[in-house]
Amino acid sequence: MKPRTLRPRVTAVLAAALLAASVSATAPAQAAQEPVHLQGALSSGATYVIDVPAGWNGTVLLFSHGYRPAGAANPAQDAPDDTTQSLLLGQGYALAGSSYATTGWAVEQAVPDQLAALDTFTEKVGKARRTIAWGQSYGGLVTTTIAERHPDRIDGSLSTCGLLQGGVANWNSTLDPVFALKTLLAPGTDIPLAGLGDAATATTAANSLTDVVSKAQDSATGRARIALAAALHNIPGWNDPAQTRPAPTDYEAQQANQYQALAGLIATPAFRWRQEAESRAGGNMSWNTGVDYAAMLSDSSGYQEVKALYKASGLSLKGDLDQLEKAPRVNADPSAVNYMVKNVAFTGKLRKPQLDIHTTGDPLIPVQATSAHRRAVTASGASALLRQAYVENAGHCTFTPAEQVAALHKLDQRITTGHWGDTSAAALNAEARRIDAGATARYLTYRPDPYPRPFDLAHPTDGDRQPQD
Repeated sequence: MKPRTLRPRVTAVLAAALLAASVSATAPAQAAQEPVHLQGALSSGATYVIDVPAGWNGTVLLFSHGYRPAGAANPAQDAPDDTTQSLLLGQGYALAGSSYATTGWAVEQAVPDQLAALDTFTEKVGKARRTIAWGQSYGGLVTTTIAERHPDRIDGSLSTCGLLQGGVANWNSTLDPVFALKTLLAPGTDIPLAGLGDAATATTAANSLTDVVSKAQDSATGRARIALAAALHNIPGWNDPAQTRPAPTDYEAQQANQYQALAGLIATPAFRWRQEAESRAGGNMSWNTGVDYAAMLSDSSGYQEVKALYKASGLSLKGDLDQLEKAPRVNADPSAVNYMVKNVAFTGKLRKPQLDIHTTGDPLIPVQATSAHRRAVTASGASALLRQAYVENAGHCTFTPAEQVAALHKLDQRITTGHWGDTSAAALNAEARRIDAGATARYLTYRPDPYPRPFDLAHPTDGDRQPQD
């Protein structure tokens, strides 16, 4: 994500005067006569940003931003984009957010930094009558962690395109497609898939597998195997808004689109981002011991495509699945698994309402991640607190501002009334159009397939679970 351009800073003198005149640290702040914009540093070294509109309605939205690769620019952010920020401020919402103290897989830093940003809001602006946590992509993981572990700090939560499967399941599912690609396209090579000791090793591995997959795309047999790898990650055949949407049985076009997404997954998450996460966890936090890839494929949204492409290529699908079954598997480091469990594995025990929204054509965090969250929440007995909605579009986090604000309004209504009311696709689209009459509104009735490799703390006896210390 590109860094956002922040609104002009109110001078320290004006901000101090406004706050001194109109804010109490122990009661809801009175509406300021002029908008307030504050920036600063938290004790962790993270920065924060706060925006309060004139006529503040008493609700603060605590925004958790998405993943930023190690070394990337790391500004504080209190909204996903400038247009959504303007819409929310215009409706009277105050906004707050932090940068997190580090870039990369900052699972230990993000939650405390966000809570510190909320404390700073109370200190400098006043106590909000209502607090809603929301976040985008990796920020949806942060938001859901806040919802489960700090429900006393918020009144509700919204995850947009979030990592709702949790950290362990995310890295397991990221392993599966590259395992299939290496096994079927580069058997016998020494490309490491996990236990990446340093950034240079990760880069070399990513480049090596990229070369292999690029050459494979030139043949019918290679394309069939790439489609199999994509199916294990549930990468959709329409996954970028710039792509022409293929017909349901245009498997060649779908595979070409999936190849583009897989190339991106190999280039960054599967190796470079994994290495950074492993460095924090102290080892490899994912495994595929005991995984039945034939069963996983049969449950995948891409199963029919894979069968068709294998038949057209003359390859034996059963033969390749047998090869996956016999291939040496990847074992996790128990202490690294425990690190992920400690920081970002979900119990499903919501105490406040949460709404999840996701695009149907997301290649980075496939829509099936919402199924993993629903599974955990249902097992914990909190399903009445959860609602999920889906936008028909390709790409990761490709919502319109009105679609996001409509979801916030539905959550706000649930907090206010104690009842969800109508959260159907039609109702969300109507709300989006009310917010912006010219806006695209694409919510649809949809139920995703199961997540291929769920892992949560609500199902402690799952068979697909690596032993831990």
